[in-house]
Amino acid sequence: MKTFLMILLGIDMIAVVIVMLVGALGMANVNRSPRTSNKLMRARVILQGVGIGLVVLLMMTGR
Repeated sequence: MKTFLMILLGIDMIAVVIVMLVGALGMANVNRSPRTSNKLMRARVILQGVGIGLVVLLMMTGR
């Protein structure tokens, strides 16, 4: 169980970094719509929340 949660946490962290990079590169693009930037920011916040939840689950299984 612990290994599975660690793998999920690693995948989630990679997803957060990818969404952050896409959003940062999108800020440099003049033609990008603000709606797309808002969706990326929401996705990042959700992914970070999932990451926090996974860390909490890992801490609970460690006892």
